[in-house]
Amino acid sequence: MGEFIRVEQQGRIVTLTMNRPDERNAIGSHADCAQLVNAVEAAAADPQVAVLILTGAGSAFSAGGNLKAMRERNGIGPLDSPLATRNNYKRGIQRIPQALWNCELPLIAAINGHAIGAGLDLACMCDIRIAAQGAKLASSFIKMGIVPGDGGAYLLPRAVGWARAAEMMFTGDTLSADEALACGLVSRVVPADALMDEARALAQRIAANPPQTLRLVKRLLREAQHARLADVLELSAAFQALAHETQDHAEALAAFFDKRTPEFKGL
Repeated sequence: MGEFIRVEQQGRIVTLTMNRPDERNAIGSHADCAQLVNAVEAAAADPQVAVLILTGAGSAFSAGGNLKAMRERNGIGPLDSPLATRNNYKRGIQRIPQALWNCELPLIAAINGHAIGAGLDLACMCDIRIAAQGAKLASSFIKMGIVPGDGGAYLLPRAVGWARAAEMMFTGDTLSADEALACGLVSRVVPADALMDEARALAQRIAANPPQTLRLVKRLLREAQHARLADVLELSAAFQALAHETQDHAEALAAFFDKRTPEFKGL
């Protein structure tokens, strides 16, 4: 079986493609989880990388968990006892939300097709979601008689609000790309053949900014989701003190007064 994650880099933009289209990019093994986590962490460790795009090969973004492995109890889901299953989730699929949530790179999900169950949650781990026309999105765990095991109960309400998330999770209903746009689950819907061009164009606009300061902004956004205003202000002052001392900040000021385009170096 081939590699689950294909990694491509263009300048300061890294694209991760889930590359098992014959299985609709389902996540079926601990190796799949590890490949995605390792690719995210490797990109984040490179100070010259500014943006990460996550997408899928073929007709699906990700169908979520591998149901065949689930039925056979040999994948990342159920094993031979509740305790073993609990530990299996913690050492497998749950590594992915930890890695993506802690990643300080701006993350764009380019949803090329169906994002179902854990596939939808994977998209919700990203900061920005762009969907191809024709994509379908569902928090469908209830249809299989299970709960989100990968943090979906935390992620989805933060994307669409409590009531809409509850409706999606209680019914398992599938949303069209336009319905996802209407409730804020995605920020735009584009023709399928333009999806990656749109995602890369957005990534380029982001990557044109100072890469280290982008990471500080991302961290502030993450921390602000659960901190008091006073704590966010303290953290903002500390991060601002760091940003003011960067070479990129000095370059931005110089370029402004010189009326030229700045050249940021990530320093």
